[in-house]
Amino acid sequence: MSTNLVVIGSQWGDEGKGKVVDLLTESAGAVVRFQGGHNAGHTLVIDGQKTVLHLIPSGILHDGVMSYVGNGVVLCLRAFKTEMDKLVAAGVPVAERLRLSPACALILPSHIALDQAREIARGEEKIGTTGRGIGPAYEDKVARRGLRLDDLSDPETFSTKARALIDYHNMLLTQYHKVDAVDADAVIKEWLDYATIVLPLIADVSVAIAAHHANDQHIIFEGAQGAMLDIDHGTYPYVTSSSTSAGGAASGSGIGPRDLDYILGITKAYTTRVGSGPFPTELHDDIGAHLAKIGQEFGATTGRARRCGWLDLPALRRAILNSSIDGLCITKLDVLDELAEIKVCVAYELDGVRQEIAPLGAERLARCQPIYETLTGWQENTVGYDQDEQLPQAARDYLAQVSSWLDVPIVMVSTGAERRHTIIRQPLLV
Repeated sequence: MSTNLVVIGSQWGDEGKGKVVDLLTESAGAVVRFQGGHNAGHTLVIDGQKTVLHLIPSGILHDGVMSYVGNGVVLCLRAFKTEMDKLVAAGVPVAERLRLSPACALILPSHIALDQAREIARGEEKIGTTGRGIGPAYEDKVARRGLRLDDLSDPETFSTKARALIDYHNMLLTQYHKVDAVDADAVIKEWLDYATIVLPLIADVSVAIAAHHANDQHIIFEGAQGAMLDIDHGTYPYVTSSSTSAGGAASGSGIGPRDLDYILGITKAYTTRVGSGPFPTELHDDIGAHLAKIGQEFGATTGRARRCGWLDLPALRRAILNSSIDGLCITKLDVLDELAEIKVCVAYELDGVRQEIAPLGAERLARCQPIYETLTGWQENTVGYDQDEQLPQAARDYLAQVSSWLDVPIVMVSTGAERRHTIIRQPLLV
């Protein structure tokens, strides 16, 4: 019996999804990326070798496993070629293992220019985007004026559509934002040059997934960012532009929602956030600096420093509610090793009322004050442990208490960057 497993971030992203997907892929036949773009980054460490992926699914490093980029992904072909070339240079046969949905929306350089101009115009009210053109590309997709990967199969039609879209973007860039226009001719030529690379990789991802399922192969659906950055259910407007919750796996790949069997939420043992937006448990003290240093909290895509704070259960409850999370994987437990006391935010106080679940949107969340419970730290090394019995009792107590507060089982625990640094409490793909 095959399992269709969805792996999502349960916080504000950067939870360590790439390592978990890579580990689980050893038992899978396919990995599907279903949303986001090259604004995401998955860092994999295998036998000391670090690989950072932005667009291509984490399963690409496994022989005998197919990787798919679903229709919910926005695709910058320049970034895709760069990533593909690096993998090929490292000996990874990308063309054999990867297929792209023809319905992927394309990111053009003019989308990137718009994204960056808008962030500059917002000033102190900026969203904190990566400036990679993600939001404007999704905007054009929803407005039904965007380009899709399959448009490259007809150069004349692509050129006509691209010129019209870039002309529209240039009007906004020059007349509203007062910045330079993008050279439409150069973009059209460059993107058509990529056609020889990407067109042979196009496949109907929905049909391909169905074939894997019919052949009784496990399929992993890999999310990017985190549930609290969901365009609908996150801390709007300080969110990404796609559905990062588990429901996005269905709409972003073409699989029916009843065929999603298990939702795994990836959660750090503390909380981090990149960019702007409210963050109730954020620490501006020595402990926050310690978490950032020991956890090496810098973005895989941008290199930006991540904001750090205590574990936030109301935010996790929002993710659990919106994504029907069946089980949690706690990552970076070892980052807490040196702390004598560990705080956990168990609820908020909002206008004098206790809140068990994070409110929708940024405005109300910004007014929330964390309510903490303090647990005893273990002050022992846990790096690299792969068995529950190896953990100090205080660490096991911490995990048990978090699971009890959330009423969700913790099925995996990550104790380091390597694949083998993982405690598997419940096998998910058997």
